Amino acid sequence: MKDRTKSKNTVTRRQFNASIAALGGASVFGARILCAAPAKTKVVLVRDATVLDEKGKPKQDVILKMLDSAVAALTGKQGVAGWKTFLKPTYVVGIKTNEWQYLPTTLEVESALKRRVLDAGVKAQDIAIDDRGVLNNPVFQRANALINARPMRAHHWAGVGSLIKNYITFSPSPSSWHDDSCANLAGLWSLPIVKGKTRLNVLVMLTPQFHGVGPHNFNPKYVWSYYGLIVGFDPVACDSVGLRIIEAKRRAFFGEARPLAPPAKHIALADTRHHLGTADPRKIEIVRIGYDKDSLV
Repeated sequence: MKDRTKSKNTVTRRQFNASIAALGGASVFGARILCAAPAKTKVVLVRDATVLDEKGKPKQDVILKMLDSAVAALTGKQGVAGWKTFLKPTYVVGIKTNEWQYLPTTLEVESALKRRVLDAGVKAQDIAIDDRGVLNNPVFQRANALINARPMRAHHWAGVGSLIKNYITFSPSPSSWHDDSCANLAGLWSLPIVKGKTRLNVLVMLTPQFHGVGPHNFNPKYVWSYYGLIVGFDPVACDSVGLRIIEAKRRAFFGEARPLAPPAKHIALADTRHHLGTADPRKIEIVRIGYDKDSLV
């Protein structure tokens, strides 16, 4: 006599195992089901010990080569073809730089980025490079694509000046973001003028500053030649890697753990509170290219 208590929707052990196997999981009842690990966020650390000349000035040709190598690692395509995967001829592109007099993005990085935007087919009149004037810049006002490029440095209000923080001049009241050690800087990325427009992030680590005291403080003693660029599509992941380098340099220089004051809490909160990107080092894949001595990460 048949057991009529079973539902027509009852799944047998064999059917369950077959379904799991089809999905790539375990096929034995009671065993731990194995799923593919989530992909890590890719960040490229490219370094070249020849990038600075004898006066510490970046070499234009080496910068361009470093950027091309990083973009190729991110996109899987070489040369201009890699840039064309995220830049279209129809774009209006704002290159958001940082003009702090002591440690700017550098003309060489700006020029290399503009060169590749032009090579991707964007018209010259549809490209602008700006920092503090972005809100009044007609190209930025109509831009549908942004490239974000700035150096990392110790910062009086935010712990470090970061890619996340670089968009503060898109706010009509930058100082309003200084509360709680600039904890909510990731909120800048939801402003209509920037939301969803960033195509590439370049954290300039040629000569970063790892320590400073007071607002706008600069001391050559706390700057070192790192010869690097950190490049990625995720600004939080790039900043997370840069912050680890800064913290490691501080430990090496001071001979002990010397936390940033204030802490650069805005990077972790950009992930956990604002969901802008990935800050957890365990979820970040660093692709290393070139010079690897004293990488600190």
